[in-house]
Amino acid sequence: MKTLQKGFTLIELMIVVAIIGILAAIAIPAYQNYTIRAQVTEGLSLASGWKTAVAEQYAQTGVWPATAAAMAGVAGATNGKYVSAITINGGTIVIAYGGAQANAAIPVASVLSITPYLTTNNDIVWVCGLANAPGGSAVIAGAVVATSVKVQYLPASCHT
Repeated sequence: MKTLQKGFTLIELMIVVAIIGILAAIAIPAYQNYTIRAQVTEGLSLASGWKTAVAEQYAQTGVWPATAAAMAGVAGATNGKYVSAITINGGTIVIAYGGAQANAAIPVASVLSITPYLTTNNDIVWVCGLANAPGGSAVIAGAVVATSVKVQYLPASCHT
């Protein structure tokens, strides 16, 4: 009489558990980096209104605003879920991270700068973080603030 095997053997189950463990060990760090990059990106979306205000101020006066207070009548978001403050420093938009729900991998003192450059046609080009300035453009007359957010967490547009 033949007996039929029913179910899985212990070794087959152990192999499946090992494969799932290896996949989880790879996927979890990748997902954590993704969520941190998403938190950093919140600052860029909050700064988009400020980019318009700074560009308009320069277009009207020919001078980069020294601070946000120098732009009369402009109201924009200055903090968010992961962003503690957005300031203007000589035309450069400085995003400070460390909001109440920010990931611990983004230190409270981390900043991301968005710097305006002028092309030879006097067009404003915004350069994010560690990205290179476009060829033939001149840096603004104001301050250039160094980005301190780790490169691995910067959006692709902010890399060198």
